Amino acid sequence: MTSSRRDFLRSAVLLSAAVPLAAAGCSTTDPETEASGGGTLQKAKDAGKIKVGFANEAPYGFTDSSGKLTGEAPELARVIFKNLGIEEMEGVQVDFGGLIGGLNAKRFDVIAAGMFIIPERCQSVAFSDPEYVAKSALMVKEGNPKGLTDGKSLAAENAKVGVLTGAVEQGYAKSLGVKDIQTFPDQASAYSALKSGRIDAIWLTRISLADLLSKHEGEGFEVTDAFTPVVDGKEQFGAGAFGFRKADTELLNAFNAELKKLKDGGKLLPILQPFGFTEAEMPGPDDTAAKFCKG
Repeated sequence: MTSSRRDFLRSAVLLSAAVPLAAAGCSTTDPETEASGGGTLQKAKDAGKIKVGFANEAPYGFTDSSGKLTGEAPELARVIFKNLGIEEMEGVQVDFGGLIGGLNAKRFDVIAAGMFIIPERCQSVAFSDPEYVAKSALMVKEGNPKGLTDGKSLAAENAKVGVLTGAVEQGYAKSLGVKDIQTFPDQASAYSALKSGRIDAIWLTRISLADLLSKHEGEGFEVTDAFTPVVDGKEQFGAGAFGFRKADTELLNAFNAELKKLKDGGKLLPILQPFGFTEAEMPGPDDTAAKFCKG
């Protein structure tokens, strides 16, 4: 995973890597006026800024060494909001498992964390169409002594696996019969557990683990080949997207329209490429939020 970052707007807000949830304040959504154009979108335009929630997970949404909010989702959001006339974007950091709650509690207006679209989440969140599709991988000790290759092998080897709190990998692992599943609030704590031997593998997306490995080169770990989990005979394709409150249909529709322009114009990949994304991770024309919400 490349460590280079892009800054698409001079007006990007610098913030600390530990922005407390309470600091986000209240959002602007008024469901009764959203349909008439007076909801979150218009108020963000009037204010010239919008708040987004992120989980400090590279390469999706995180703060770099200077305290700047970056990652594939924030940088893409900056471009889209700029096109919508919203110049500034303020980040609110929460644990991944608290993103949906924070959104619906109006602490921020958009989830910009590369969150996978799954039917369970679709009950609480309105997702944009995907900005990327991704496969899974495992981080293991160099040489892969247990021969771990996917979820089934984790179960067969009675391996201890680490996942992020609230992430889809926890459900996949449980469905596949993995007995020892340990949850962590972030990549750093999961890596610490792997390094100390408390777990045998970390299960995340290939993109996320490649980025993590790039920060720990020469420390005796490797990332397996990418795989697509199969649960109950069905492949579990992952697609990342932005999350909106269900009342914010105007904001969601405007966001999707700008995202489509970037996709159709071949401008999506150049935004995501600095964070390790390739053509293989670009969504196809049939990859929509509706498709992944159906499961």
